[in-house]
Amino acid sequence: MALSNAEEMKSEEIEQQKFDVDKEHPYAFHVSGPRNVASPNWRDLISSSWKDGNYKRTVIACFIQAVYLLELDRQENRNAETALAPKWWIPFRYKLVEKLIDERDGSVYGAVLEWDRSAALADFVLIRPSGAPRAVLVLRGTLLNRPTIRRDIEDDLRFLTWESLKGSVRFHGALKALKTIADKYGSNNVSIAGHSLGAGFALQVGKALAKEGIFIEAHLFNPPSVSLAMSLRNIVEKAGYAWSRFMSMLPSGSENQVTTEEAVKSISLGLKQWVPNLYVNNSDYICCSYTDPEGIPEVDKENIKPSNGHLAAKLFVLSKGNQKFLDAHKLDQWWSDDLELQTAIHNSKLISRQLKSLHSLPPPQQKQFRLQ
Repeated sequence: MALSNAEEMKSEEIEQQKFDVDKEHPYAFHVSGPRNVASPNWRDLISSSWKDGNYKRTVIACFIQAVYLLELDRQENRNAETALAPKWWIPFRYKLVEKLIDERDGSVYGAVLEWDRSAALADFVLIRPSGAPRAVLVLRGTLLNRPTIRRDIEDDLRFLTWESLKGSVRFHGALKALKTIADKYGSNNVSIAGHSLGAGFALQVGKALAKEGIFIEAHLFNPPSVSLAMSLRNIVEKAGYAWSRFMSMLPSGSENQVTTEEAVKSISLGLKQWVPNLYVNNSDYICCSYTDPEGIPEVDKENIKPSNGHLAAKLFVLSKGNQKFLDAHKLDQWWSDDLELQTAIHNSKLISRQLKSLHSLPPPQQKQFRLQ
């Protein structure tokens, strides 16, 4: 009997120590999460916090952090009581309904979160606040941990080489999940978001649905912008532009020639319906290329005017001088209290290239999406 009591006391002591460690864990919500973000309450019925861009950006970034922690919780064998991830969505009255798992290594690379009506009612929030998505698909970036590093780096190299992630099993998993919630709740009530590599997936998955006339609100934090394919394409474009300038100096024939202004205008056609939100840091070399102005090469940029007011993307730029790369690329900067963003170039050369395939399509027919 005494031995049993001793074992019980030891077990309780171990559990208490574990609780104390979790309480001060650097990724615990109360340790590293946002400080001045309120949970939904009855006031949101009058004036929704989700209508505030800063609030929306902060909450969406917290959802992405939750996906990173879902994978870390798995790696560290945390149970429901000690898991860190739920603390990053529960305060905002959302719940986890699906994990996106890479079957090759068992890692969690994404999640679907839905508005938790029961939890909201307990706080007298009778209806979902205006602007709050019914469901959000969130995708994490690269984790340099042994259980996940191989598959994460594999997709990083895939983007670096081809500037495309369509060959990845994670692309198809994310696309299927987004189609499912869009079909269930309607495209106007769902969002997709990602950080780093996850933002690359979110952009390409969102674009794939936009081609079908399904326009999903997208929030992309530190999206990758550097690839070998893009570098080679830039060389070809500059050579082609130099040749065009040379040819323009020669006597012109009777055929019609497309002017630079017309070419720039044509790039923006069809973009009004799908406008992703990009959050970039000028000191982050992975995503800083998105701030390059649109147009052709540098030599003639000053003569390019905004193209008919169309937006290729809502680009929010954070500039804090010369930052170290790791600081400029980290996710938690997007919910810091002293964050000062500038809405920068609406048409960037890179985002126009990323969305170029949408421009050549006929106007998509709005239709109800059904899974096969």
